[in-house]
Amino acid sequence: MSGVSVSGAVRGGRSLGRPFGWLWAAYAVSTFGTRLAFDAFPLIAVVVLGAGPQQVAVLAAAGLAVGALVAVPLGPWVEFRRKRPVMVATDLVRCAVLLSVPVAYAFGRLSFAQLLVVSVVVATADIMFRAAAGSCLKALVRPEDLLTANGRFEATTWTATMLGPPAGGAAIGLFGPVVTVTVDAVSHLLSALGVRAVGGGEPRPVRTGPLRPRAGDLLDGWRYILTSPGLRPLFLNTLLVNGLIMATAPLLAVLMLGDLGFAPWQYGLAFAVPCAGGLLGSRLARRLVTRFGEHRVLVGSGVLRVCWSVGLAFVGSGSAGLVLVMAVEFGLIACAGVFNPVLATRRLELIPADRVARTLTAWTVSAKLATAALTAVWGLLAGLAGPRTAIALAGVLLLTTPLLLPRRNRPAAQDGGP
Repeated sequence: MSGVSVSGAVRGGRSLGRPFGWLWAAYAVSTFGTRLAFDAFPLIAVVVLGAGPQQVAVLAAAGLAVGALVAVPLGPWVEFRRKRPVMVATDLVRCAVLLSVPVAYAFGRLSFAQLLVVSVVVATADIMFRAAAGSCLKALVRPEDLLTANGRFEATTWTATMLGPPAGGAAIGLFGPVVTVTVDAVSHLLSALGVRAVGGGEPRPVRTGPLRPRAGDLLDGWRYILTSPGLRPLFLNTLLVNGLIMATAPLLAVLMLGDLGFAPWQYGLAFAVPCAGGLLGSRLARRLVTRFGEHRVLVGSGVLRVCWSVGLAFVGSGSAGLVLVMAVEFGLIACAGVFNPVLATRRLELIPADRVARTLTAWTVSAKLATAALTAVWGLLAGLAGPRTAIALAGVLLLTTPLLLPRRNRPAAQDGGP
């Protein structure tokens, strides 16, 4: 958790207070644990259970899609609960179900069905945690500090992404296939302790409508997003951009590790090194907003982040191909490192405090389902036309996505919505 202090003091930046310091520390430790266990379940499925490609694909897609669907009715439930107890509870649930994997492995009882159930539970708890965390952050820091806070979360994410997977691979090589899952479980326990340490009172949200949840509450998050002139274009843009980028990730792995003959360590290096771009972008985000304004930076970085992926269709073998992938990924991730915290800040500015959990749940569920659907479609396309063609098509489509970005700035006070 480099750079994180529970006192809120940060090198090179102003303090956001002790409560935010604990929240950031909790986020940092759980993020590093999760990145350390990156792709742990597919690896366990293959190495321990002898699963084939179809089972691995089902494991990845089911956890994403089923977890998202299960989380749909939980958004309204989270909205009218105190957020920090929800965050602590979801951390403890993730800790418990993840620990069941090494326990079952130790007793020779681990099964594919268990991995599937754990994937779904973890995905559901992750959506609930994010929804509650958004509300918690909005209540914890001043509006003018939201971008700084989101920038620190973004920097932590990319640092963990750069360091976690290589460290996880080394740990698996030394200690066996389930060690990173154990560490991930412990990280969620430490995260729960960090959230608990935030301290201070948290009033119970007051429900102004009927006391019992209504069927319409399930759709309220989507209703607010789609009727909000400020949120709707950002929502549609991020769904398509993130879905297309994630859909091509497995195809690029097939292309590089199969057709082009790159070694696994080269493939890992190609994606670990460019994460430094995300760290750079997240640290520049506030400075750019201060100089050019939030709307210009949001749109500008939103355009720039989609100009890179088409270059992956031209990757070749050898050192030149490796350098090309690194350059493309560095540019993409650096632009995303600017865009993501500005987007997260703008989104919280536009959502009323009594709708944050429902709206963020709807946003996250949609993102996961869109990614799962586009990944499946691009897998079929790659089977018909080859991975290089599928990657090229995704890159071309990404170039059209800036058309979905908002054309003008909409202050939160003027934004629509029911």
